[in-house]
Amino acid sequence: MLRALAVVLAFCFVNLPVLYAAPAPPNQIAQDQPPPPDQSQDQPQYQQQDQGPAYENFSPEQLDNLLSPIALYPDPLLAQLFVAATFPDQVEETARYVRAYGPNSVDSQDWDVSVRAIAHYPTVVEMMADKIDWTTSVGQAYVNQSTDVAASVQHLRHMARDAGNLASSPQEEVIEHDDYIAISPYQPEYIYVPVYDPAICYYRRPYWGPAITFGVGFPIGAWLNLDFRWGYGGGWGGVYYTGWRREGWGGGCWNCGWIGRSRGRININNNVYINNRYNNITVDRTVVNRTVNVNNINRYNSVHKNVNYNNVQANNDRANRVNNRNNGRPGNAPGNYGSAGRPGNSPGGNDRPGVNNKIIDRNIDRNNPQINQYRGRDNNTRTDRPPSGQQPSMPAQPQRNDNRPNPQQPQNRPQYQQQAGRQAPQSQMTRPTPHSFSPNEGNFDPRAASQRGQASRQQSAPQRSAPAQSRPAPAQHGGGGRKP
Repeated sequence: MLRALAVVLAFCFVNLPVLYAAPAPPNQIAQDQPPPPDQSQDQPQYQQQDQGPAYENFSPEQLDNLLSPIALYPDPLLAQLFVAATFPDQVEETARYVRAYGPNSVDSQDWDVSVRAIAHYPTVVEMMADKIDWTTSVGQAYVNQSTDVAASVQHLRHMARDAGNLASSPQEEVIEHDDYIAISPYQPEYIYVPVYDPAICYYRRPYWGPAITFGVGFPIGAWLNLDFRWGYGGGWGGVYYTGWRREGWGGGCWNCGWIGRSRGRININNNVYINNRYNNITVDRTVVNRTVNVNNINRYNSVHKNVNYNNVQANNDRANRVNNRNNGRPGNAPGNYGSAGRPGNSPGGNDRPGVNNKIIDRNIDRNNPQINQYRGRDNNTRTDRPPSGQQPSMPAQPQRNDNRPNPQQPQNRPQYQQQAGRQAPQSQMTRPTPHSFSPNEGNFDPRAASQRGQASRQQSAPQRSAPAQSRPAPAQHGGGGRKP
């Protein structure tokens, strides 16, 4: 007995650590085990979602054609435009908002900070919204080829300078350094959007007038918080957040003199645009999963002729595969739209609230699940209409006081009698047809309406008694007048 008890105690003592060991949490990855390839943080998001062919980049000639209308924009505005182009849905929504309310209250909206920045310039955001396929292509190029985009901008600027059309003016300052060309606002309070013809500006001087003209000046504000690092580190540089610091990215910068000129005239304490969280430029990488109408971007061929966009069509096919595969998934998968009707561009997808619209919210409850119940449906789905081939029920006819036959009685209209199971034909007016305006027009019958009108007139007519004595007619005279 004692020997058996000793054996049991020894067994429990040996296996005690195993019995009381805490279970490992589920889905826990060992620290020495590398993460799976699709969970790598430095891998682009569009590659995580698509296992098919890779995204096909734009060629240098295609980039020159796409960027030729904006390559001569001032650097602070051009930097915001590139980032905002990765949010094409927000650009369209912003353009509608600015048309309705103006740019005064755009700072309080929940768009990306770059979209709010360009909203202060109505001509720019309107141009981007009207050419949304072009805007989407620019955003796709910037997401995948930011260095190539910067190289194309520099190439186009050199072409305009060599043609004699790019020089400093009272509206903008053109600076050259180490074969890089920067364009900055010259006025401390205003920035001007250049207007030019790419088919002329990059090749020759116009026959009359300047090649580049300017419209009205727009105010410079804290929203212009981006610039370009032209030539920084021996490369083409790229878009960076200035935070309105004159020293630029560390040591003095040769193309940030405009910041010193304008810094004293803006609100540096504006935390909407000047904030440490903007140190890293955020773009919407899911823009590569949008399809683009090739015909709408094929017209930008002012710099290079006969350039095809076969790669865009290939990217459209790839985007369709990605959208079909990810349809209905949570997060920022294509096809998942938030409350504002645009794809989610942040982790969590449609947890991003929609834009406040007082007009819509006052008249429509956008959270009502029945709001889309009849959207896109045919009007002929009403249940109060008679089925095809059946006469609509007619209202009760009033009693007639004369001996005339009632036109609604079948014995007086033999052509409408049903013979041997044959259904009475319907008039063209009472036949159910598709409706473009009033949904009740198919229930109208002219005969019933005429009878209702006659009965109403008979009921409303006053009862006149016969006169006791009729008045003789006046004598007629040759002169045609009454005898005095």
